[in-house]
Amino acid sequence: MVNSLIQKLALCLALMFATPALIAQAQDEHEVAIASAMAALDEFMLTFNSRDPVAWAGSLNYPHVRFASGTVTIWNSAEEFAAGESFERLAAVGWDHSHWLSREVVLVSPGKVHVNTVFQRFNANNEPIGTYESLYIVTRDANGHWGTQARSSLAP
Repeated sequence: MVNSLIQKLALCLALMFATPALIAQAQDEHEVAIASAMAALDEFMLTFNSRDPVAWAGSLNYPHVRFASGTVTIWNSAEEFAAGESFERLAAVGWDHSHWLSREVVLVSPGKVHVNTVFQRFNANNEPIGTYESLYIVTRDANGHWGTQARSSLAP
């Protein structure tokens, strides 16, 4: 009986002293995940604006999913993604480049971050041609690469 009481007391003391360290470790992991996800989103936008489909495909994780315009599109590899015609379609409506207006983290774990975004598309005269809300899910893959894995957008 005394042994049981001592074991319970020892467990309580261990939890009491370990909990702040565990909380600090979780906060550190979340901060690293958020910084990594934001860097991945910066790379996404930089490579998108460069109109380099191979570099843009490299900013993503696969399979990559996009929900937009009433459809769901899935690309299983970077090669498949890079073969798409996104830039031609966008140029046809006057697109020249895009910028993030806001990015708000809404869910975070050490390997996945959900970010509500607002981005704006511009023409060659730097005039806005559209503003869109979207949700980006940025993940760390098995190789440690942080990339956008899914996008749900109100953009066409």
